[in-house]
Amino acid sequence: MITFKTIARFVLGITFIVAGIAHFVVPDFYLVMMPPWLPFHLELIYISGFLEIVFGTMILIPPFIKYGAWGIIFVLLAVFPANIHMALNAELFSTVPEYLLWLRLPFQFVLIGWAWWYTR
Repeated sequence: MITFKTIARFVLGITFIVAGIAHFVVPDFYLVMMPPWLPFHLELIYISGFLEIVFGTMILIPPFIKYGAWGIIFVLLAVFPANIHMALNAELFSTVPEYLLWLRLPFQFVLIGWAWWYTR
């Protein structure tokens, strides 16, 4: 029997895999998000995309669920400065309503909680 927790785990994993792939397909989209004080913007985009793919895949494979979940939490915390940068510099993201940029901040904690569910 497939449980809600299993379905939610697959949704989380696939979401991170797709998001990770997007880092390689449209890296320019992510370049604008990078805080200017961080070095190696493009490299960090590729690294975070790679990690999203790896951890998104790991959470789908039963022996690696816990490690994938911890990895997702790590990535979400690592990219949080970019989300803060977006909210504080809304003029750089004219196609996105400002309130959505601010809404992303607490949503990161929802995603962290979702991943945390699988660390148990």
